[in-house]
Amino acid sequence: MPIRTVSTATVATRGWRSWSRRLARTWRRSLRFRTLAVTLGATALTITVALVWMSLAIQNDLFESRTAQIMAEAQRATASAQSTLDAAEVAGDVVAIDNLMESVRNSVQRLSSTDRIAAFRISSEPSPIAPQDFDSTGLPAELVTDQMRARVQSDDEIQWWQSVGFTTTDGGTVPGIVVGQQILLPEVGPYELYLGYDLGSESQTLQFVQITLWIVGLGLVVLIGAISWIVLRSVTEPIARAAESSSQLAAGDLEVRLRVRGEDEFAVLGRSFNAMADSIEAQIKELAELSQVQQRFVSDVSHELRTPLTTIRLASDMLNDRRDGFDPAASRAAELLHDQVHRFEVLLTDLLEISRYDAGSVQLETEPTSMTQLAEDVIASMAQLAEQHGSDVRLVAPGGYSPVEMDPRRVRRIVRNLLGNAIEHGEGRPIVVSVDSDAWAVALGVRDYGLGMRPADAERVFDRFWRADPSRRRTIGGTGLGLSIALGDARLHGGTLAVWSELGRGTNFVLTIPRRSDRPHDHSPLPVDPGEDGVLFDDLGLTQPIAVHRPSKGTS
Repeated sequence: MPIRTVSTATVATRGWRSWSRRLARTWRRSLRFRTLAVTLGATALTITVALVWMSLAIQNDLFESRTAQIMAEAQRATASAQSTLDAAEVAGDVVAIDNLMESVRNSVQRLSSTDRIAAFRISSEPSPIAPQDFDSTGLPAELVTDQMRARVQSDDEIQWWQSVGFTTTDGGTVPGIVVGQQILLPEVGPYELYLGYDLGSESQTLQFVQITLWIVGLGLVVLIGAISWIVLRSVTEPIARAAESSSQLAAGDLEVRLRVRGEDEFAVLGRSFNAMADSIEAQIKELAELSQVQQRFVSDVSHELRTPLTTIRLASDMLNDRRDGFDPAASRAAELLHDQVHRFEVLLTDLLEISRYDAGSVQLETEPTSMTQLAEDVIASMAQLAEQHGSDVRLVAPGGYSPVEMDPRRVRRIVRNLLGNAIEHGEGRPIVVSVDSDAWAVALGVRDYGLGMRPADAERVFDRFWRADPSRRRTIGGTGLGLSIALGDARLHGGTLAVWSELGRGTNFVLTIPRRSDRPHDHSPLPVDPGEDGVLFDDLGLTQPIAVHRPSKGTS
């Protein structure tokens, strides 16, 4: 047995597609989910924008205030150092100058509260008394950029600063700033003085504020989501109950009602729905009672007319058989009486059948039947009628030989009705009866090439007692109920009866019966629309008996 290998990526892709389909289906079907998702999305977006703005505002304000504080502190320390330098008298003594420089360094460190101090001589000319440049471990010379040094060297009165990152003892980095300004050493010249300040505490404060803001924001989203869920539940549950009740009412449960509480809008909706349901129930019951009375009346009248009609039929048959001995007027009257009594009998039969359909008491008596064989039998039985009208009925049967479970009496009645209408309206032109099948259904089509009908007439062709042309004389004597009964027989089998018609091109009826009534199939083996050309007359031979290949027992 082959082993099928499915990769993890394929499974993940299928899971993602299934999850996305479920999410899309929930989005379409659930008002509560859609509203909650939109509310949470809008709330989360608003809170995120607000938190980002607040975080940036706090960060900028904290940085600017700390920078201003550092600049003021550095300015005081530098001014104090310069005052010390201006008051000192060194008289060219190297030791005195070095001691003065060290005193200035200690003073700056004390006043600026930082030990990150560096100083560099600006002039490049050699001097025997100039102290050496110095820096500290926290502020190495390479941390001060060339751009920063160039700015400090360019002006002896302005403070300059730049953001830097200081390296900690554990190898990490903390933010800070470096402030630079010139100081003037007596008898030596200007020096660049740099003070470095660690902003680690401010960074921790900012981080704490940001974390607090995000926790508060997340809590707000959850809180707003919970509140929205509670509010939506109180709002959508009455709507859901109303929708469910409406579906039950539409499905035929006329006793369903909404429970009404309070006097708000939902209470008004519930009362209006209940009033509507009461009105619909009353009207449907009234219509059902009227329908039952009508059905009972038709059935009773039809049954009551059976006995006198049988007597009249026997009398008309006797008069019709002896009409040759009558004078011409009496003979014609006997013939007309015989035809009309026959039509009256057919009308009563159709009315009884319609009343059974209306009462829902029609049942099928199915047995395996070949649609092709059934079509051949109907064509043979109506051959004389077709000959009288000059119509050539032709059978084309590429399929439909295998037996299908159907009620042969009802299907034969459908085919006789369709073929009779084709002969009636075929204008003496050929009539094509087609039979075909597939694995799901068997179909029979009856195509005539008569005058055809308008689309509006084709939509009403199955209505009771409706005729496309009321002034047209009937030669077969139909009752106007045949197609309506045929449609009912087709639906009783779980099938369909469709029609196509066009003026000047004729009419095509297609009966489709599924092989299994519990599995209706919406596709027919025969097209309802025959297309531009349809079936060409010259390609069809005269109707010939078709050998039906009957399957042996145990085969399908």
